[in-house]
Amino acid sequence: MLSLWSDAQAAACGDNPVALRAYSSRLLGADPSLVLHGGGNTSVKVTEPDFFGRSTDVLYVKGSGWDLATIEPAGFSPVRLDVLLRMAQMETLSDTDLVREQRVALLNPSAPNPSIEAVVHGLIPSAWVDHTHADAVVALSHLPDGEERLRALYGERVLILPYEMPGFVLAKQMQAATRDLDWSSIDGIILLRHGVFTFAEDAKTSYERMIEIVDQAESALAELGALDAIAVDTGESSFDARRLASIRKEVSQRSGKPMITKLDTSAEARGFANLTNVAELIGRGPITPDHVIRTKRTGAVIGEQITASLEAYADAYNAYFEAHGDQELKALDPAPRWGVLPDQGVLAFGDSCSRAGQIADIARHTCRAIQWAEAAGGWRPLDAGSIFDVEYWELEQAKLRRGGGGKPLTGKIALVTGGAGGIGAEIADALRGDGAVVMVLDISPTVEERYDAPDAIGRICDVTNSEEIDDAIEACVAQFGGLDILVTNAGSFPPSRTIEETQDESWSQAIDLNLTSHQKALRAATPFLKLGIDPAVIVIGSKNVPAPGPGVSAYSAAKAGLTQLARVAALELARHGVRVNVIHPDKVFDTNLWDGDKISARAAHYGLTVDEYKRLNLLQVEVRAAQVGALAAAMAGPLFASTTGAQIPIDGGNDRVI
Repeated sequence: MLSLWSDAQAAACGDNPVALRAYSSRLLGADPSLVLHGGGNTSVKVTEPDFFGRSTDVLYVKGSGWDLATIEPAGFSPVRLDVLLRMAQMETLSDTDLVREQRVALLNPSAPNPSIEAVVHGLIPSAWVDHTHADAVVALSHLPDGEERLRALYGERVLILPYEMPGFVLAKQMQAATRDLDWSSIDGIILLRHGVFTFAEDAKTSYERMIEIVDQAESALAELGALDAIAVDTGESSFDARRLASIRKEVSQRSGKPMITKLDTSAEARGFANLTNVAELIGRGPITPDHVIRTKRTGAVIGEQITASLEAYADAYNAYFEAHGDQELKALDPAPRWGVLPDQGVLAFGDSCSRAGQIADIARHTCRAIQWAEAAGGWRPLDAGSIFDVEYWELEQAKLRRGGGGKPLTGKIALVTGGAGGIGAEIADALRGDGAVVMVLDISPTVEERYDAPDAIGRICDVTNSEEIDDAIEACVAQFGGLDILVTNAGSFPPSRTIEETQDESWSQAIDLNLTSHQKALRAATPFLKLGIDPAVIVIGSKNVPAPGPGVSAYSAAKAGLTQLARVAALELARHGVRVNVIHPDKVFDTNLWDGDKISARAAHYGLTVDEYKRLNLLQVEVRAAQVGALAAAMAGPLFASTTGAQIPIDGGNDRVI
């Protein structure tokens, strides 16, 4: 491990110690082998005036909810140091009270909650303190003789302490162990099976002490041949989309909420999944107790019998709770958050795309660290009781009691056709805004530019091509784990022609895109919708279905056929719990179907101004694409849970329809 320190970048922080603290913290966060997704914490001690101008010793410590990889100065919480040290003198203190009193001690009431380990940082007298969960150090500490190896590796310059629960218990341990310590004699502290603290009077020294300690641990593992002891499957990978969707459905049902599912099919992931003793390895525990809040204590091995595999996991989890819990605790759901799928790879389950991604990252590092430790002498994590104490920490239980509703489509997976712009884009954005992840299809390459994020992916697709739509839906399942919401929106509005003037080619094109492409999408999606969570199909029809006009026979016939297709689908899919509903928009002018010249020409045809033409409906309102998007998102959610086969207009009111 090499230092990433740049004197020039550090100098750019000027005389602002909090800006420098943010810079050096990001150096730690940039390496996932040091910290992952909110893990670790850093601090700096300064003296500055309070509101009344009195000189005050302040600890700026990483705030709750911030990630070291991206932290800015605003992510550090200024806490009165004397209050932290006074709390450290107390014999007992609940972590709930600790969090409250730390918040009371903030100099800035709008700052985030200080880290639960703020008191620990306060007890270390150095100005700069860094704390990570370095994989290599933690892996060594999980060996049967890990403590002895670490002492031999670092000698007297690193203090080795046994594991203690984070929070006030850890602060008391630190206080007792360092009461008579000459702090200048050590460069760091290793908490067994937890992580590393380094400290100094300047930011660079504290950071580089961390790098040096971790580098030594990596070198020690390398000498044991452990770093190369990673199983790799170089054979061809297989992927079964329906099996993945089935797993995701059962895990979602057991967790009580829709779960995004990530499948890592890399050669390394497949190598780990195919280890003969993989079930025993992932059943021992996490590489650091902090991970249990996201990953649970163990992973699951999901064999050929999905239900039996998950039942076995649930039985083991419930037994774990019974052995260590009590009546005051609220049991968490017995669904896994990660596991292995033999021959395919490593799975991660999260109630959002970001959470699933975080768990996937943790699982990747866990698999690697397990194999390092096994090769170096044996993987021996903390006992189940100690892990349980973190998983059922009073602070985590308080979050459960507070509850609070999330977005209505959180954890849901949606696919939208014709989404590069206009109505389709507004639908995709509305679904995403309500918590869903989306794959957006369009023949225009701009769809890839518009949707390029972990939770929103654009894919070029000709939806009139069966092979392309089949591949796109399978890609959606591969990316997110399944499919819950299908919005068939792709379409075009051909130039106005009478039936007599309509050519075969233009008729076929209109039918292919406005009707047949929807049938192909529905056909390809149906097997996965049957495995979805409260699945829904929303079909974008047209006012022309109930009230056609002259000159648009191909478009009107296609949309009428599409509506009939949706009605049949509602009849066929209801027994599988799939809802199918139709939206009939009219004159949505802020789309690519309507340019300024076309609107002006139509307005002139009716002897109206453009504004009058846009409001040519009973309510005299302009219908906008965002309104259609919001309606589609609502129809995909719980508000329409008891509605199927419906046709809903969004046209401002049309007397011919009414």
